[in-house]
Amino acid sequence: MVSCSTASASCNPPERPWLPSDPADVRAYADLIREDFEGYISAVQEYFRCLDAERARAFSEAQEVSQDYGRFQSVIGH
Repeated sequence: MVSCSTASASCNPPERPWLPSDPADVRAYADLIREDFEGYISAVQEYFRCLDAERARAFSEAQEVSQDYGRFQSVIGH
């Protein structure tokens, strides 16, 4: 599962699923492999949402910091 914490702004990418190179192994473990791929697809979508949320948060923070810096410059007369 992908974790995204707004407080820590941590988005962790999902682990890429492994696909055996031997076709016999692929057939033997098809159900498990399918679950891994489906889980990855779901997790990577969550990861993208987390990245989007973090980008929006960082952008908003940067705007606030820029405004604070403007106020700072006003106070010191520059």
